[in-house]
Amino acid sequence: AAAELQSAIEGNGWRFCFIGGVAVQRWGSPRFTQDIDLTLLTGFGEEETFVDGLLRILDPRRPDAREFALRNRVLLARTRSGVDVDVALGALPFEERSVARASPWLVQERVVLTTCSAEDLVVHKAFAGRGRDWDDLEAVLIRQHDKLNLAQVRSELLPLLELKGDEEALDKLERTIERVARRLRSKP
Repeated sequence: AAAELQSAIEGNGWRFCFIGGVAVQRWGSPRFTQDIDLTLLTGFGEEETFVDGLLRILDPRRPDAREFALRNRVLLARTRSGVDVDVALGALPFEERSVARASPWLVQERVVLTTCSAEDLVVHKAFAGRGRDWDDLEAVLIRQHDKLNLAQVRSELLPLLELKGDEEALDKLERTIERVARRLRSKP
């Protein structure tokens, strides 16, 4: 489903990357995911064009999906095969940089998906801050511990948390980083 959606998005020449469970499979722990999350760069002011285009290839998950997307900057939709899709309408500088840093991932023969970087996935997960997000974030820290640019994570996350008014998430991230580092140091 993700590959089909990617093909349609690329066919429109739109810039995007997969975030959420698809990216967690690449950078963290392989896990079953029942939905597709992605950031689609729309900028500010052109959202209707993108939402209307997406609703030609996806089914809405709620009767007011178009209006909800324009108001909340996320389209809640479903593929024709029944897979839920959450499309974040990206316009912030972080989202632009995240899409620019995205890279191809060979999932299986002839299936390549464009996912955000591991660092950007950590930012997305810390910003969302739900229980499952912290579990996913920890899995990324464990698997990518020696490769992650944590300075980049911190510099991208801080302004987003300031916008959100969330002073706790950065402290929680630091505690999680330290806990993972201790655990990895204690392994033989």
